Parts: sequence; structure tokens; C-alpha cells
Amino acid sequence: MLTLHSKIEQAQSIAAQLVLPYELREKCRLRATLSTGEEVAVFTVRGTVLRDGDLLAGEDKRVVVQVVAAAEPTYKVSCADPHTLLRCAFHLGNRHTQAQVGDGFLRIRADAVLREMLLGLGARVEEEAAAFEPESGAYGGGHGHHGDHDGHHPLAPIPLRQRIHRPGDAA
Repeated sequence: MLTLHSKIEQAQSIAAQLVLPYELREKCRLRATLSTGEEVAVFTVRGTVLRDGDLLAGEDKRVVVQVVAAAEPTYKVSCADPHTLLRCAFHLGNRHTQAQVGDGFLRIRADAVLREMLLGLGARVEEEAAAFEPESGAYGGGHGHHGDHDGHHPLAPIPLRQRIHRPGDAA
């Protein structure tokens, strides 16, 4: 069984695709099936999220696999004006709901309770099967890979301790 554990920036060729919904792209240990039918084991550091288009390789770097975000049940949230969309984003964040931010819309996982709340706030909520790529959050790190000199690196975690600054805190 092929074991994947490193992200790489580019590859001459891609051997297969690994199509996964967001829920599985968050897992640090995963057994999955490639588009070729081959089973693979994916080992990442806790806190790593695989994103659509990421390239993964194993120990010898000969086999490269591309991660593909699978279509899954989501809601596309749009509003008549930016203020209402911002209110929706606030209330979703207040409920610690993962959200993808698009140009004039939000996308969340399908959830009937959240749908009712959003409709009550004046939003349009459309069911759709779409790739879900939520924001990583303020402490989740970026998608870029600066400082890579050899073109690959082990998958890295989100910091375990995150200091949140509040306006009343002393400097």
C-alpha cells in the first residue's frame, strides 16, 4: 500500500487523484482509494488540512497524487446587500460554523437549523453539491509554502497554543 505523507509544490506527472470531502481532508490518519482504484494511507500531522489541488508524495517522491475536493451537500448563502451578508457571516462565526467565503457569497455545510437562521436574517440559501473549502481561520496558517528550498516539506500542524488578543488586555 502506498503511503503519502509529504506535500510537494510541483511534479512532472501526477499518477492519480485522491477525491475527498472536506471532512476527510481534515483527518490526520486516513485510508482511502485513489482514482486508479489503488488503496493508500495518508499520514499528516494533527491540524493539517488537505486543500483542493495539493500534491502529495510518499517517501521516494516517485508517485505523486493530486488532492481533489469532492462535491458535497452545501448551502450557498447570498444576500441582497453586503450588510446582510456580513450579518450572516457574523452569526455563522458566532456559532463556530466553518464557512467558505466567495465573491458575494458564503458556503457552509448543509444544516437545516443554520438554513432557518439564515433565512430569518434575510439571506437566500441555495442547496448545491459543491467542493467545500472553508477559511482556515486566523491561526490556521496560509496556503502558501514560503521558505521551501527543495520543493517539498512534511505536512505541518496548526499551533497548539493560540493567544487571542482582546482589546482590554495589557500590552
